[in-house]
Amino acid sequence: MLVLAASDKGGTGRSVTSANLAYQRSLDGDDVCFLDFDFGSPTAAAVFDLPDGVHRAEGCGLHSYLQGRTGEPLRIDVWSRTEHPALRDRPAGSGRLVLLPGDRTGGEFLTTEENRHRLVDLVLRLQREFSFLFVDLSAGRSYAVDLLLTATSPHAGLGRLENRWLVFHRWTRQHVMAAAELAYGSQGLVHAGTAMGHQPDVLSGSIRFVRAAVPDLESPLWSQVSPAQYVWMRQCDQALEELAAGRGIGKARVLASIPLEPVLQWQERLITDEDVYDRGIARNETWQAMKDLAQRLTIDTFWGQW
Repeated sequence: MLVLAASDKGGTGRSVTSANLAYQRSLDGDDVCFLDFDFGSPTAAAVFDLPDGVHRAEGCGLHSYLQGRTGEPLRIDVWSRTEHPALRDRPAGSGRLVLLPGDRTGGEFLTTEENRHRLVDLVLRLQREFSFLFVDLSAGRSYAVDLLLTATSPHAGLGRLENRWLVFHRWTRQHVMAAAELAYGSQGLVHAGTAMGHQPDVLSGSIRFVRAAVPDLESPLWSQVSPAQYVWMRQCDQALEELAAGRGIGKARVLASIPLEPVLQWQERLITDEDVYDRGIARNETWQAMKDLAQRLTIDTFWGQW
């Protein structure tokens, strides 16, 4: 399965959440490959706690591969190379977890037939090795997004590969409006994909939304606010639900809501069971939301056609 992580804005939690999803699927025994297509700001190596990952990829990362400057992109085995103390010993029963990093100074580039063929060749080879391919895309309608839309159209090389789009946004007016525009706007995924040969109903059915950093007003984290603040926050939450529903990204289209997590406000990192149960620095609600979202990627009832 090809999982494509997109967002209209930066700071949505796209990269850190999709990395956590890859980690969760690997814990469940799946062989997982994470491809960092955020060419403007490749951060996956930092999330997986691979300090030398970006520097090692210079000249041999995904950006260099797609432009034909290297014959094979760098691969980093996360379990064996990470400096995250809880990940140094690969858990029993876990699958492979491999990162293909982006070049540190890659930048965007135009989509050409040559780099599309290189992408198709790479993905087809990887899908024979891995159960899941997670692709972290640059924010907005980037060239990386267009490249994947072109390559996954029905008559292109990846047209038969099952693919699912996750559009990430924070729980604010600006982010809700931007996420809806990215998916359904005149220059959005569905409109652009249709022009590239996708069937609009099928492409639309492959898109779901992930709300990140959502305040849980029933949690102890918000129990200390004043009554006036609580009422106001309730009103804001209701207004956002109405806005999302009106823009076509209401609850029926939402695959998961990830709670506001203090640990992730300070560090973009993997949340481990040790962080929750041993160290007590991360919230169980966040850990469970990540696990649930990872499972929902393959539960068909969450992916009915629209």
